[in-house]
Amino acid sequence: MTTILLVEDHEEIWDFLSRRLKRRGFDVLIATDGQAAVEKALADRPDLILMDMNLPIMDGWTAAGRIKASPEGAATPIIALTAHAMAGDREKAIAAGCDDYHPKPVDFSRLLTQIEAFVGAVQSDKIA
Repeated sequence: MTTILLVEDHEEIWDFLSRRLKRRGFDVLIATDGQAAVEKALADRPDLILMDMNLPIMDGWTAAGRIKASPEGAATPIIALTAHAMAGDREKAIAAGCDDYHPKPVDFSRLLTQIEAFVGAVQSDKIA
């Protein structure tokens, strides 16, 4: 089963997303701040991370960078979830270590397409 680490500090959003992802067959881990995200990512080694960028304790930009800088997390795809949808925000997320970007409010069908694009690649790498 594919494991997704959902990093989100707003309960309504993580509740909504985790329920919908579980219905699609994903195993979902939750972290509600950036420090917990780094710890769970390195310990649990999820197949993909959905990372809110505005988080308490450690922001998503820093957390993504720390995950990607570690040998355990370097290959884990990270999709930034953020209400920042201004020019340059996608590039800022990519520069921070994220592999893709999804603006809020979340378009679940589009997000699912993004997830499946990465999960297919991750699953292929695990088989090889």
